[in-house]
Amino acid sequence: MLKSLLKKREDGFTLVELMIVVAIIGVLAALAIYGVSRYLKHSKTAEATRNLGSMETGSKNQFQQETDMSGTAGTGPFVHQFCTPETRVPATIPKAAKEKVAPALWDGAGWKCLKFSINEPQFYAYTYTSAGTGTDAIYTATAEGDLDGNGVTSSFQLIGQGSTTGDASRLAMKILNEDE
Repeated sequence: MLKSLLKKREDGFTLVELMIVVAIIGVLAALAIYGVSRYLKHSKTAEATRNLGSMETGSKNQFQQETDMSGTAGTGPFVHQFCTPETRVPATIPKAAKEKVAPALWDGAGWKCLKFSINEPQFYAYTYTSAGTGTDAIYTATAEGDLDGNGVTSSFQLIGQGSTTGDASRLAMKILNEDE
């Protein structure tokens, strides 16, 4: 009889053992969901940092060129300046989904100067501003998006300044509500 009791005990799991396994699976699932959602948000913010880096490169390249401000080619005086400002493209901030932008919106002089355009759908709207010449020159490249459509905007702002050597450098990268 003792052998038959031991054999029955080995045939299945107790309720406590099953509950422990379910609890472990639940904890692992919660951690996986958190990790995946965080990864997806960071992949969306990578678009903004990548595109602002591209705008920074175009801005620095433009500043390193000497521009003839007199209107007569090659006579000077020569100055270093950033590309002309551009309005936000698209005009409204995309909400919770990528938005395809008409290629014509990237035809502005500032965007062409930066050699910047986006051909695929995007999560962010981009703006570029600049002012001054030489060491007083400053530019700001901004990316704004509402990644989950809740009305809270995720904003990335890259600020750069000209120097006396004709080079430009990054002053700051400001990030507000990165994962909003």
